[in-house]
Amino acid sequence: MRTKKILLTLISIGIYLFSTGVSYAAFIFIDRVGKGISFTSPLPSEVEEETPDRRALVEITGSQTESCPLNGAKYTKTEKKIWETRRPLAVMIENHLESRNQSGVSDADIVYETVAEGGITRFLAIFYCRAAAYESILGPVRSARTYFVDWASEYNQPLYTHVGGANTPGPANALGQIVDYGWSSENDLNQFSIGFPTFWRDYERLGRTVATEHTMYSTTEKLWAAGKKRGYTNVDLEDNEWSDDFQPWKFVKKEPDFADRDETNHISYNFWAEYDDYQVDWEYNKENNLYNRKNGQQDQKDFNIDKQLNAKNIVVQFVTERKANDGYPGNLHLLYGTIGSGKALIFQNGQAIKGNWSKANRLARTIFTDNSIKEIQFNPGTIWISVLPIGAEVNY
Repeated sequence: MRTKKILLTLISIGIYLFSTGVSYAAFIFIDRVGKGISFTSPLPSEVEEETPDRRALVEITGSQTESCPLNGAKYTKTEKKIWETRRPLAVMIENHLESRNQSGVSDADIVYETVAEGGITRFLAIFYCRAAAYESILGPVRSARTYFVDWASEYNQPLYTHVGGANTPGPANALGQIVDYGWSSENDLNQFSIGFPTFWRDYERLGRTVATEHTMYSTTEKLWAAGKKRGYTNVDLEDNEWSDDFQPWKFVKKEPDFADRDETNHISYNFWAEYDDYQVDWEYNKENNLYNRKNGQQDQKDFNIDKQLNAKNIVVQFVTERKANDGYPGNLHLLYGTIGSGKALIFQNGQAIKGNWSKANRLARTIFTDNSIKEIQFNPGTIWISVLPIGAEVNY
């Protein structure tokens, strides 16, 4: 009798465990299928770095078959479904010594870099595809400048993110121009009009106390949510799709094999002579066909993941530089010739290509060509554009 009771007890426990397992599996299956996302483990090569400052929003699976319209890199259908509901983020990120290492730059598809004032450079980082499935802290976020607004305009009213900006009446009046362009109450994500919790200050993020101007942060998800709240997703308030008028660059279908890559393995330039803290060096890694970045003779890393910044393509664009003469103290506001044409150097595959750039108007795409006027085909991946004054020296 006792043996029979024990046997019945064991059978009951087994049935309970089996039914519980089946119920749990059904729940997970329904939940995941309902979201339209497969949760099969990705291949190791597809796993992106994740830290407390950069977290996955969904689990990425499947083959990387979908091309990013901004830089040609390949992503999964899951990621494409996400970015197609949004428009690009164009975020002003500072590059002052006190701001390094910055947060989130490695998640940008394209980065523009030039002097903001006094020889200190600043970034305009464009986020769209690589940041689709991740929420990353971004910053420190800084103020707008008119020439960065010109480059941001190429993305058909992106979510332009900044903390105030140059506003002295005259040709460098970035805030006035934003209003003139119709961005002020729609896709212009000015921290002064949004505030906490979309933006916040962190004086100790870098492990040391920094001045207030180096402390403003946000995240990719908070900024896309702010744009959505204002009615700006992939479409605007009149249901116009941002990408309808977007002109993508051209991309190669296949990068050259190792044996066909060249040996130009070091690139170096200063935006202003003797401002060595802002000197840029790129070291070419022939094996992975990437350029690794140094700034001020130090490896420049993304604070979120503690990894060195890199790019597949480096563009050095030479433009006119002049003072704005707008009455601002010290005459610090600058004007760069973003519209028109000029010389450029393009670095990819260990090669240096002498070429040209042209931009017909503020809304037009900047096009890069070689000296035979054939449009450059970029390698799929991060494109980094450094804009230097005419006459600046580039060593390679």
